Amino acid sequence: MKKLNSFILNNTVNFLDFLYSSRNLQRFWVLEVIARSPYFAFLSVLHFKESLGIKNDKTMFLMKEHFYQAINETEHLKEMEKRGGDRFWIDRFFARHLVLVYYWIMVFYYFLSPANAYDVNIKIEEHAFKTYSKYLKDNPNDQKIKEIAQDELNHVRELNEALSMLTSI
Repeated sequence: MKKLNSFILNNTVNFLDFLYSSRNLQRFWVLEVIARSPYFAFLSVLHFKESLGIKNDKTMFLMKEHFYQAINETEHLKEMEKRGGDRFWIDRFFARHLVLVYYWIMVFYYFLSPANAYDVNIKIEEHAFKTYSKYLKDNPNDQKIKEIAQDELNHVRELNEALSMLTSI
């Protein structure tokens, strides 16, 4: 399954990189719209399972962790909006439709296989870090992007911790 995750993700990333090759702020905005949806999906599934009584001692920790991750990604999105990343209607249209599809895929994926859902999201966060790092080579004084790039690495660490928790259940 991880090979399938990588294949689909790599093709999607290549498409987005091509589409936004010379439009960094718009690419960042689209990535941040997308970046929030797995955390919303994870919360939805955890809440649903918890409401049905399907929970354990790690459920509350994961719910809190994913809530804070969603808030953090929303802060990134707001930063990209301040920079004009959502200026063009085509980018808003594309991102908002893509995020609907991605959200529901992640809901079902997390419900059926949380480990594989985390695998996908870890790869997405790693891609986000690489994307911001490329930008920083040409814009080394952009402190806010440095902070956002570090946040993406923090999310990778947090997701790996969540994955470890799942495998120890």
